[in-house]
Amino acid sequence: MAEYKLLKTEGRAKRAEFHTVHGVIQTPVFMNVGTIGAIKGAVSTMDLHDIGTQVELSNTYHLHVRPGDKVVKQLGGLHKFMVWDRPILTDSGGFQVFSLAKLRKIKEEGVHFQSHIDGHKIFMGPEESMQIQSNLASTIAMAFDECPSSVAERDYVQKSVARTARWLKRCKDEMARLNSLPDTINKQQLLFGINQGGIYEDIRIAHAQEISEMDLDGYAVGGLAVGETHEEMYRILDAVVPYLPQNKPTYLMGVGTPANILEGVERGVDFFDCVYPSRNGRHGHVYTNHGKMNMFNVKYELDMRPIDEECGCPACRHYSRAYIRHLLKAKEMLGMRLCVLHNLYFYNHLMEEIRDALDAGNFAEYKKMRLESFSQGEKA
Repeated sequence: MAEYKLLKTEGRAKRAEFHTVHGVIQTPVFMNVGTIGAIKGAVSTMDLHDIGTQVELSNTYHLHVRPGDKVVKQLGGLHKFMVWDRPILTDSGGFQVFSLAKLRKIKEEGVHFQSHIDGHKIFMGPEESMQIQSNLASTIAMAFDECPSSVAERDYVQKSVARTARWLKRCKDEMARLNSLPDTINKQQLLFGINQGGIYEDIRIAHAQEISEMDLDGYAVGGLAVGETHEEMYRILDAVVPYLPQNKPTYLMGVGTPANILEGVERGVDFFDCVYPSRNGRHGHVYTNHGKMNMFNVKYELDMRPIDEECGCPACRHYSRAYIRHLLKAKEMLGMRLCVLHNLYFYNHLMEEIRDALDAGNFAEYKKMRLESFSQGEKA
């Protein structure tokens, strides 16, 4: 089974190894988001190996809708289907159900909603989410939860969190049942629970205490980066992370910018994921050691330097800013692909540097230096 080895701490920051059936994850780690079993921007799993990706994240809801989780199971599971031999985390589909579904009805048993693709009726509850994720055979499955709006009333958040806790118990029972079945592909699938509570510290803390007692494989903080300010997010992390088990991975869902990651690590977060690097890359926005750059900017028209002169990614090793700008202006797919590769490499490499700084015991200095260099903006 999974083993989480805490190697070092600096303040609340944690440096660890998480041993799974699909390999060891060095944390803190950034998971590269491949919603439907592929990174948007024509990036292959071979590319992911090349740019130092440790964990790929796919989406339960999207793969259930297309091609269908039963199809993926028949094809040998998601690892075999997308040709990826390292860990995969699947999120539960809860967030998509609440963000994409125009019509939805939440009941105790689960959620009735319509597919965002063709409108057909779907029902998903804790058991269904676990069954879909078991069919996908991911390394880590996320519990099915409700993600209330960051502006939801306190009373609503309280009731929602209580239901999420009841759903988590059902997820745990169903996961145990599925892992014991003879035809389950990954019988060592892990389950992470999700802490909710909006921006109410006391609700968050009470929920964290309740789910910590369930002895799950890991714990996520969900429902942040959905409209509240960065300061509010950091305040909630300061409040809630100390109430989650230190001897288990802590995952901050859907976050964020390089600065958010540094702040999250300082507060004890191990796992991060975000669509920023791939989404921004597809629009020609690239991350560098000196802040973000917009590759459409006319000042790069004759610039023969790489995106970032300190970067070892495939784009920076071979191509110039001028050429990448030309590709983007011409709407050539290669332009998008190179920017996405660069951004994902940048994020994976940032995590490597963070781990090195924690190993060396100088994370605080590293964080300060990094935040200063990121704030330079487009002077490069």
